Order: sequence, then structure tokens, then C-alpha cells
Amino acid sequence: MLIGGFQRFSLIDYPGKICAIVFTQGCNFRCPYCHNPELVNPELFEAPIPEGNILSFLANRRGKLDAVEITGGEPTRQSDLMDFMSELKKFDYLVKLDTNGSNPRIIREAIERGIVDYLAMDVKAPLERYPEITNSRVDPAKIEHSIELIMSSGLDYEFRTTVVKSQLGKRDILEIGRLIRGSKRYVLQKFVPVKVLNPKFLNEVFSYTDEDLEYFRDAVKSYVGECEVR
Repeated sequence: MLIGGFQRFSLIDYPGKICAIVFTQGCNFRCPYCHNPELVNPELFEAPIPEGNILSFLANRRGKLDAVEITGGEPTRQSDLMDFMSELKKFDYLVKLDTNGSNPRIIREAIERGIVDYLAMDVKAPLERYPEITNSRVDPAKIEHSIELIMSSGLDYEFRTTVVKSQLGKRDILEIGRLIRGSKRYVLQKFVPVKVLNPKFLNEVFSYTDEDLEYFRDAVKSYVGECEVR
């Protein structure tokens, strides 16, 4: 695992649980508003944290931590992700996997092997706009497949969208709502222009107001079991 960051303690990233967070290096998307550029742009990568150091810490924290979240970057690009998640399960941790949904094969494998407990997938845009919004060559069918896998997994999960004013409007949010129709939970995330991949997006004009996001939430909440603004 190429680990670019580690947070030892969080009360907000795994609902109802105390968790640690592992940040992986590398991503196949280039969303300009990405708030983890140091995990996406190889020119910004620092020396990876040794995986053994992370596992040693987590082994010693059993009973004090409930869960481990693996995020990025895009964790499903890591060739040894399954082995790492299996090690976490040996420590009796709940495991949360954050993903952009571009690798449904890995999502399926994690589900079938019983090494993931919570799945969080970023839905970047309506399917037809994915190449534009992510600035990448992405197969929209894989995104749709990942959504289907997650919804039928029997696990706890959420879908979420970072709502950037220059990227997505009400029609886009409604289309995403239809794409994930019937899902448990949909989170609309406010774009905070503090640290981004493309410096042009530091301009405050790219942020919707809280009232705007509540309007989007009310517009889309009939498609999903629960919709919240975060």
C-alpha cells in the first residue's frame, strides 16, 4: 500500500464509531476541486508511510478504536488493498472503504470476501458528464455497476456528491438522484475552497450557499431514503 497520510483518531468519518483514517496515494481522476491534491498529483507526493508502522499502531489500539477508514486518492488502485483490509479484519476492526466507483471488480471482491463493512462512493456527476467533470477517461458503465453493487451489498453505505457551483446545477443533482434512486443515504457535500487540485477553484464564487444546498436536498430527497447536507 502506498500510504500518503494517516489520521489516528476521528469521531465523524465512520457514523457512530471511533475510527482511524488511512489515506492512499494515487488517483485516476483529476477533479479540479479535489481537496487532497497531495494524494492525487504525483509531483506533490511525499515518501509513503510504511504499512507496517500503520498496522503496528492499529494492533496496539484494539479496544480503543472501532474502525478504520481507507480513503485517498483512490484506494482501489492499490494492488494490495485486499491484503491490507484482511489484516484490519484480523484485528476485529470495522472497515470503511471510500471509492470513486471506477473499479467495480475490487468493490465486488471486498464485498464477497467479507472484509468491508461500510462503503462510501463519490458520485461525481450524471453519467454522461463524468469525463468532463473528472478530467479523465472513465467508463460510465463501471460507475453504474459500482452503484448497483453497493446498493445490493447488504452493507451500510452512502453516496455523496461535492457540489461545486461551476460544475453542477439542480438538473445534475436531480439526475444523480435518479441514478441512485432507492439508495439508503445521499450526502451533498459543501465545497470549501481551501486546498484544491486546480488553484482556480480557490475563488469563493465556486461555492453554493447553505440555503442553495438545502434547496438541492429538498429537490432530491424523494429519490433516496435519507438526504443530508454535510
